Amino acid sequence: MAQRKTSKTSKTSNSGRNANGGNLGFEAELFKAADKLRGNMEPSDYKHVALGLIFLKYISDAFEARHSALLAEDPQAAEDKDEYLADNVFWVPKEARWSHLQAAARQPTIGTLIDEAMRAIEKDNESLKGVLPKDYARPALNKVMLGELIDLISGIALGEAGDRSKDVLGRVYEYFLGQFAGAEGKRGGEFYTPRSVVRVLVEMLEPLPDPARGVAGRVYDPCCGSGGMFVQSEKFVQEHGGRIGDIAIYGQESNYTTWRLAKMNLAVRGIDSDIRWNNEGSFHKDELRDLKADFILANPPFNISDWGGDRLREDPRWKFGAPPVGNANYAWLQHIFHHLAPNGTAGVVLANGSMSSNQSGEGEIRRAMVEADVVDCMVALPGQLFYSTQIPACLWFLARNKNPAHGKDGGLRDRRGQVLFIDARKMGVLVDRTRRELTDEEVQKIADTYHAWRGEAGASEYADVPGFCKSATLDEIRKHGHVLTPGRFVGAAEQEEDGEPFEEKMARLSAQWRAQRAEAARLDAEIETNLRELGYGE
Repeated sequence: MAQRKTSKTSKTSNSGRNANGGNLGFEAELFKAADKLRGNMEPSDYKHVALGLIFLKYISDAFEARHSALLAEDPQAAEDKDEYLADNVFWVPKEARWSHLQAAARQPTIGTLIDEAMRAIEKDNESLKGVLPKDYARPALNKVMLGELIDLISGIALGEAGDRSKDVLGRVYEYFLGQFAGAEGKRGGEFYTPRSVVRVLVEMLEPLPDPARGVAGRVYDPCCGSGGMFVQSEKFVQEHGGRIGDIAIYGQESNYTTWRLAKMNLAVRGIDSDIRWNNEGSFHKDELRDLKADFILANPPFNISDWGGDRLREDPRWKFGAPPVGNANYAWLQHIFHHLAPNGTAGVVLANGSMSSNQSGEGEIRRAMVEADVVDCMVALPGQLFYSTQIPACLWFLARNKNPAHGKDGGLRDRRGQVLFIDARKMGVLVDRTRRELTDEEVQKIADTYHAWRGEAGASEYADVPGFCKSATLDEIRKHGHVLTPGRFVGAAEQEEDGEPFEEKMARLSAQWRAQRAEAARLDAEIETNLRELGYGE
């Protein structure tokens, strides 16, 4: 079983090798080069062109590595598809292998060859049916650009061993997704949650199988976008001594194009998953109706008004009250709570208004959730974190059971009747003119505070910090009318003691005040003189 660490997080080093290196510098340079080739093509179209080719390179590299290993062991086995499936490797027919496409990159028929390769791969791999882009032959797509892009992608992870190659290609795919989301602006936010926000959710929830807490490893996202929550969850498992496959991934997505991105994003990481698509969405066609998940991580679209709530007034998921027809925020919270296992926890990104709104019965639903003691923690986030919106956001953490097994075996303390409030609005650093990110240290500070408050084995002792965090009782929350804005509870930050004796400070400030008052009087007299000279004196 994966071992949990509560005090430190493993981090991938950004230092070291540059050649094909998978460090951020390499990924950024690669994206810059790929973006130059885009020309006048819209980022939303080019995204599928570039990501489809990166995916093709990944499955071809993985196949070639396994093929070489099998040839050395048993040449007959090297042509057996089942040998690849058993190792979670896609079968790639000869005409679809990267070497074949690379050799033909400068031919005018390259678009047709790529489309044929994609069709051949889908034909031989059931789980990829309908997933891969197959419109590279369209006349509007510049074939010279396509050839140059193939040459560029050919250099990714060149000469790297199988696992290393997979990791580099996975990171490039993820980096490109984020860059395209930024280029698309509002539309980009539909398929991508910023990495630092995802990391807060993952580091706080710790999606690992843990018998001491009575949780298996079922991870669910009902609006999974391109699958970033799952990628970070799997990274967390690996960083904490586990293996890919220790957790089971479940998701649903209503946008078909985004669902395809998610399937490729997970496949490029070697992550097995059950992600469903239908255009009705999780509210109206819950594909995973019977699923009870141990960990739910979600970033639903904010304040959706046309979610069809009028057709779902009597739905059994609305345990705390029917959500307003004009806003889906409380529908998402209740759908997510409905899918939690008995000891499950959820982290949900929502607009700040969800913490205080009293419109259309939202205040009553929030009061019912608080009184039922299902709200575990609230985090106020800084502004400018998202590509798609300037609306300030917060994180809701829900828990089915605030008193699971506890003690030295690794369980949690009894948190019934308490809610943790964290105000992180002053955190984050600007990475460009419009967007902010939380640093690794800030993510860790937020997560460590939550772990300490939950009483995790190995975590430090929890203490309220004025201006940052506060453990509030239900009585305190009632006094605030069941409003859950952290700023109401954490208070003001304590001023650091500067060491200056009180008498000296008072003398200095008094002298400063008198000097400023004298200067104000002088300026008043000067202005009065000037007004008189202009004929406006009293």
